[in-house]
Amino acid sequence: MIKMDNKNIVKIFLVLSILTPIILISCIGGGGGGGDKNEENYSYPTDNTVPKTSPYIVIAWNDLGMHCLDKDFSVFSILPPFNTLHAQVIKTDKEPKILDPNSVSVYYKATTDYDGSINSFSDGKTNFWDYALDLFNVNLAREVGLKGFHTQSYTPYEMDYDNKFLYFQAEGIPTVPYDDDGTKDEYPLVEVLVEDKNGVRLASTKTVLPASDEMTCISCHGSKSGNTQALPTTPENDPDPEKDYRWNILKKHDEDVKITADMLNKLSAKGYNYQNSLYETAKNGTPILCSACHKSNALPGSGIDGVPPLTQAIHSFHAKPVSNSGKTGVSACYLCHPGKQTQCLRGVMGSNGIECQNCHGNMADVGSPNREGWFDMPNCQLCHQQGKRYRTVFKNDIIGGQLREILDNRFATNPNTPIPNKTLYRFSKGHGNIQCSACHGSPHAIYPSRLDKDNKQIEALQGYKGVLRECSVCHFNEVPLTANGGPHGMHTIGQAWVNVHGEYVENAGSTSCTYCHGNDYRGTFLSEVKTTKTFQTEWGQKTFSPEHKVSCYDCHNGPMGDD
Repeated sequence: MIKMDNKNIVKIFLVLSILTPIILISCIGGGGGGGDKNEENYSYPTDNTVPKTSPYIVIAWNDLGMHCLDKDFSVFSILPPFNTLHAQVIKTDKEPKILDPNSVSVYYKATTDYDGSINSFSDGKTNFWDYALDLFNVNLAREVGLKGFHTQSYTPYEMDYDNKFLYFQAEGIPTVPYDDDGTKDEYPLVEVLVEDKNGVRLASTKTVLPASDEMTCISCHGSKSGNTQALPTTPENDPDPEKDYRWNILKKHDEDVKITADMLNKLSAKGYNYQNSLYETAKNGTPILCSACHKSNALPGSGIDGVPPLTQAIHSFHAKPVSNSGKTGVSACYLCHPGKQTQCLRGVMGSNGIECQNCHGNMADVGSPNREGWFDMPNCQLCHQQGKRYRTVFKNDIIGGQLREILDNRFATNPNTPIPNKTLYRFSKGHGNIQCSACHGSPHAIYPSRLDKDNKQIEALQGYKGVLRECSVCHFNEVPLTANGGPHGMHTIGQAWVNVHGEYVENAGSTSCTYCHGNDYRGTFLSEVKTTKTFQTEWGQKTFSPEHKVSCYDCHNGPMGDD
């Protein structure tokens, strides 16, 4: 191996110092916050970061990136209002610490949106509580969801803590997509507050609490739709269009599916006194819960034996009609999922042409009896492996085909998470036990998002939108120097690495650089900078613009070249 002096390797350490992979799970940053007046003032030692006044930071996110709910609950229900908020609290230092309820309490509350609106209550915007007892066999107080958490309001409500996943959570917040003035808003803001055990405010942040009732069943099942195949023999023609299509769906279900005495007995044992006609059951004042019969992993304990799970039943039954509709890609999914207005697939992958089918397959795939709804989901390493970024999770990019073989676990989800033999991104942890979603964003809203409100939290943490990637956000006192101990086996980034990492390259060679910088050392998407970066070097100041793919040839004639 050719021995290089420091001048020969400056090129390499400049390249490495500003490497910021698109899918990097970085050192977690925090959400501003006031801090105790007696706290020492803290500031970052490196450029391109946001000064902060407290060593405590919090980041919050919605678990799925979108929650769907029914607009009306008087006839039947597929999904209740059920929004789940997660948050992790960090005490920053050279070795940051994730905080738990032994040292802090975490609360959520409604907060004013950037346009001055607010969503601080749900009762009166939905009829959910009028029918919750009949639908879910639970007698709920107004504004309280199925897991006991209150709607976000002007009053802060405390979050629980999950010891397994190391985050605070409020599960099943009954958020609805309407601001207090009645305006439709699928992305209201919520504020998360952190206090110590003496009630001193340590940190806060704001994030979206997404919810949408944009499910367009009416387009096929409305009495005036003209879609005879989707309508019962005698359409309902209810003057309320929201109820009309629901009556038609129950009528059509009665015509197509025979409900047996055995099914009714099983339902009765679970507290549901349905008739063999779901339409008549609802007409007699008992709304139908679809998951009473059809198991849904979104509602644990639901379903009865011998009935297809809800995800399977809905997707398999509608696969052919959707195929015949002429709609493809995300527009096909938006026939039922939210939607043309909501635009729930809003993350960076969606912005770059990745559609629902690229990850989930087509309707028949989702409705396969071999797939378990809510658990058999695509994982990161199917697309992000061996320094490449594929457009689908499927081998040879044939949608619906065999899944791609996983050859590289650098960007992998945690195995057996949250249950044996399942691996889900939204439960996985990365560097320092930080949740993947904390740095990358929620599923369907991976940073940077098309929705600017999604990006504000990260911008407050590191000064620019995108994946949270600045080590100094969390390691603000002193960034540890490491060649491969960072997120996804990363080295330290920033000026500190520029100053000292030459010896690493000299001792270990440059082969490990190729994963992100390419076999030709001329840079790849993994070596792009996401904001302007300026560094001081032996040869003066070097500045790199956003989207520049850092290369050994930016400063040197290749990794082994002279100046």
